[in-house]
Amino acid sequence: MTATTEGTDAETPAGTIRYWAAAKAAAGTAEEPYRATTLAEALEHARSRHDDRPRLARVLGYCSFLVDGRPVGGRDHASVLLAPGGTVEVLPPFAGG
Repeated sequence: MTATTEGTDAETPAGTIRYWAAAKAAAGTAEEPYRATTLAEALEHARSRHDDRPRLARVLGYCSFLVDGRPVGGRDHASVLLAPGGTVEVLPPFAGG
């Protein structure tokens, strides 16, 4: 499936992506909805949605992610399942933290 066909049916989980700091600036928004089964799909949809903002794709490459409050860590994003009504937090590195 491609980013344009994945996650478009009513059975696919829908939730919210929240962008913080540099990710928020790169996306041009603090949050937006997603409809995706995995974190990898949600991030691909975000990249596609903001293809006019190439900086977002770069920022997403070095961010950490929380899915429903749980750190993703080094797991393959394609293996991280998203739940209906879930939240993906996009966290770029923070200075002094």
